[in-house]
Order: sequence, then structure tokens, then C-alpha cells
Amino acid sequence: MADEIAVIGGIDTHTDLHQAAVIDSIGRHLATEQFETTPEGYQRLLDWLRSHGEVLAVGVEGTGAYGAEIARFLTLNEVTVVEVDRPDRKARQDNGKSDPIDAYGAATAVLSGRAGGTPKSRNGIVEAIRALRVVRKSAVKARTQTINQIRTLIVTAPSAVRDKLRGLSARELVDTLAHSRPGGDLSDPAFAVRVALRRLARRYQQLDEEIKDADKEIGPLVTQAAPRLIALPGVGPETAGQLLTSAGDNPDRLRSQASFAHLCGAAPVPASSGRTNRHRLNRGGDRAANNALHTIVLVRMKYDQRTQEYVARRTAEGMAKKDIIRCLKRFVAREIYRHLPHVTHPTKPLPQTA
Repeated sequence: MADEIAVIGGIDTHTDLHQAAVIDSIGRHLATEQFETTPEGYQRLLDWLRSHGEVLAVGVEGTGAYGAEIARFLTLNEVTVVEVDRPDRKARQDNGKSDPIDAYGAATAVLSGRAGGTPKSRNGIVEAIRALRVVRKSAVKARTQTINQIRTLIVTAPSAVRDKLRGLSARELVDTLAHSRPGGDLSDPAFAVRVALRRLARRYQQLDEEIKDADKEIGPLVTQAAPRLIALPGVGPETAGQLLTSAGDNPDRLRSQASFAHLCGAAPVPASSGRTNRHRLNRGGDRAANNALHTIVLVRMKYDQRTQEYVARRTAEGMAKKDIIRCLKRFVAREIYRHLPHVTHPTKPLPQTA
């Protein structure tokens, strides 16, 4: 009977339709079908999977994007969800590319053990922080673009405009331009530049207010989510928010501080050759999390006495600055992991699963 066998599902996720596939415990392909990305479609997909037998696990591509909601739905219905990476280029060349092939590939990756990651739950306060940070990050990017446009316009402006704005700081420049009241004919380049500069300055001010509002919203949430983390030296609401977002609402999915360091691209990579024995910076991992660690390290190098003493000692030993920063990133990652919320710390290393 179909309900007596164990099966594994795979889902290739898209905007409007998810392609699902199901295989048995020895890898035989049983069926594939498409389902709409609606609550009714998710329920039909789950019923369809269970109609083939006992569902051991479901591999889902894109749990951080198109597959976020189906992953939440399956987890809520007590189905084990496994995060599946996109197949590498060689696998695509060998097996071809289509939605059914990708869905079967997701299921096979779970069965073979190639995929074993636990997706972020995305159902708590950290998900709220992530959503608000998306808005803040785009506002910061737009504000930087705006001040760059102001400076570029000033460089090419007529001297009558440019000379009055020399030597002003960014804040003074924006305030001066925002309060200006240009008059004249728009066909005159000098007048057109003054109008454009005023509009850009007011846009900069609006974006600045938007960033301040976002900080007022994000700061208390970060403190509520991880009060011990925000209390660490060099850690502010922005860096803490990024590190919380990278770890997710269920940071216990990270088995150790080493796995968190690997996630953040702070795990040392061997770079030894011959008589040279060294490690290099890790260029992988979550680059936004790595940037947060880098910011924390720079702040500590400037203001934290313990860090300053470490830098002085390692410099005296002949270590290069980039290698010192790498070591400090690894130390900060270890410290951050201990202060993430809801993390249990076993006395002995967790056993590795196959």
C-alpha cells in the first residue's frame, strides 16, 4: 500500500507555481506535479505528498525567497523541511534543466545527504527586524547616491554656483541647498542647476528622516531580541540587527560557534604552502554578516583597550594587519554566537550526522 512506504519530497519554487516531486526511500521517481502558491495550493501539495506514503522530509529550493511560505507551511504541519542549494553548473550540464528535474533533484539531494541544512523559521522578531532593515538599507543607499549626485552637479556647475558652495561639509551643504530659493529662467543652466540641487538636497533630508525613523523602530526590537548581544563592546543596533538576521529566528539550527563563523565568512581558510604555514581571509559566507563583524572589529580597534593590546602584540610578532583583522573576526564571531538568543550550549560537541 502507498501509505506503508516512506517517501521524500522535493520542491522547485517559483512565483506563481511550485513544482513538486516525490521519490521513495531508494530513490525511485514516483510522481511530479505543479501546485499554485496559495494556501489552498499548499494544502493540496501536502495532501498529494502524503497520498504517496509517509513523508520523511521535503527538500525545498529557495527557502529564503520563493520557498519561504511553503517552508513555513510544511513546518507548521510537522513536516521536516530541508534547505536545498541550487545544483552546481556541472550537475545542470549533465542532467539538463527543467522544473520537474529540479524538483526531483531537490528530493534526491535530501535522500543522498547532500542537502541537510535547516532553513530559517522566519516567524519571529528577527524576521520583523529583517523586514525593517530592508527599508533602512535601501534608504541609506539612496541617500549616498543623492549626496554623490549633489557633489557631481556642483563640480560641473557654473562658477557662480560652485564658488558659493566651496568648503561646506555634507550637512552644511544639504541645509544650504534645501533652504535656497532660486529664481530665474529654467533655460539658464545656472538656474537649472540651482533648482536641481535644491530638489536633491530636500530628497536627502527626506531620506535622512526615513533612516532616523527606521532606527527608532529597529533599535528597541534588537534590544528586545538580544539584550546580551547589544551590550557587547563595538556592537550597535545596525550590526546586531544584521547578525541576528543572518542567524535567523532559530539560531539553534547552527550546531556550533564554528558553523556560525563559517556562515559569516569568518572561519579561517588554510593557505599554507611549503615552509609557509598560514591561514587567509575567508571570501565565502554571508557577506553582509562578514561586513558587520568587520565593523565591530574596527570599532574595537579604535576604542577597546583589550583589542588594542592584542593588535599591538600581534603586530610586534610580525603579523600583517589583514591577518590580525581575520583573527579578530573569528574571535568576535565566537563571542557573538554565545550571546545569540535561544542557543543551547552542550558540554560536549554535538555528534555529526551522516
